[in-house]
Amino acid sequence: MHKRHTKTVTALAAVVAAGLALSGCTAGGDGNTTADGKTEVIFWQQKFEDYQQAWFKEQVDAYNASQDEVKVTYQVVPADTWDQKLKAAQAAGNAPDVATTSYGRIMPGVAIGQFAPLDELVDPDVLDDIQPNVREFVSTADGTFAYPFLVEPSTVLFYRTDLFAAAGLDPASPPTSWAELVDAARALTKDGVYGMNIAQTAADLGWSSWGLQYNAAGHLPVADDWSAADATDPAYIELAEFYRTLYGEKLMPQEAAYPYADCAPYGEGQVAMTACGSWAIGQLTNDYPDMIPNTAVAAFPSIDGDPTKPTSTLGGWTLTVDGKSKVQQEGADFIAWLLGGETEHLVDFFKTSGYSKYPARVSVSEALSADPEASANPFMQTVSEDIVPFSKAEPTYPWEIALSFATAIEKSMRGEDIQASLETANSEIDDIIEKQKLAGTAPEAG
Repeated sequence: MHKRHTKTVTALAAVVAAGLALSGCTAGGDGNTTADGKTEVIFWQQKFEDYQQAWFKEQVDAYNASQDEVKVTYQVVPADTWDQKLKAAQAAGNAPDVATTSYGRIMPGVAIGQFAPLDELVDPDVLDDIQPNVREFVSTADGTFAYPFLVEPSTVLFYRTDLFAAAGLDPASPPTSWAELVDAARALTKDGVYGMNIAQTAADLGWSSWGLQYNAAGHLPVADDWSAADATDPAYIELAEFYRTLYGEKLMPQEAAYPYADCAPYGEGQVAMTACGSWAIGQLTNDYPDMIPNTAVAAFPSIDGDPTKPTSTLGGWTLTVDGKSKVQQEGADFIAWLLGGETEHLVDFFKTSGYSKYPARVSVSEALSADPEASANPFMQTVSEDIVPFSKAEPTYPWEIALSFATAIEKSMRGEDIQASLETANSEIDDIIEKQKLAGTAPEAG
């Protein structure tokens, strides 16, 4: 029995050694070591647009060439297999040391110890350079668990300056309140063009209206600790009436030919104003370039015209260090070099993105503002200065809650009783909380 066990161990050791040899690595006491003695950091990046893969590869190569102690091994994983591969790697104890992680997955991951806190691994000045509102997305009372890469506001107002002028509106003074937006939509709705386009189905309203929910009521339709629904706040009546007016007066398309995330109705000239995410800048630039000269962007109007109240949430990506990695310091050093160090390569990234994505660091935003090319871009400064600093994180509660409230908004838009619709949503959310045992389980941001 003892000999058989010894033979088995010997055989397994040979297999492991062969595998490591094939990868050019040997197992060290503190992690993997390459054949030339460098500490290896495994970095997985979820596949995005092609230019992002090219940028990450160039940066990894530059980091590896900048020092001789650590080698970062870079791997791109398709989005449709990311969850499966990551879970399998975590189960096998082979999770990547560094990985791209969306903001929405930070708090749930922190709750199960998935990420290493960066506070003891990264210079405090590097962490302090994160935009204050964005740092809240990645922090709890126990520390900072991710370093932000970029943000994408979910709600930006795009509008046609030529149609504004033709309607007697000042293209340099976009609407700042919901009442002004409705008035502008009325003036712009003519000659087969709707004045406004905004989400109208529950599936789209569920996430695209988060910023306006914050704007109307100062909170989302559930208590902060997820202990009870809060969908009947009277402020939500005004939110529902805003959507109902746009739809009921036929100031917006009466059918959703495209989902909210697709800016095609604006690009095709069907609407004079539209709400869409910042990613629409890239779509318009690439697919509807003739529309760009007559397009301006602005922060989406707020309920009362206060530009400091949130009207958008921020999606986007961060880099995290795995909580079980044996090379956490080396992984954090790479992240600090890539995302928290010199600003030039990040400025180049945001230029390449066509200013459809935005920095989460104060110093990178300042560098873009000082860059002649970037500062001349008509969209970059507005989104960076008027939208990103006032936006909120996407909620992490179950999607069913968002969908229930969005269904109330959609029913209100289409003429059903607003108060009854909100009360139905309130009851449904309470039922979701009870069935999923959510009370008191909300992650606490730092």
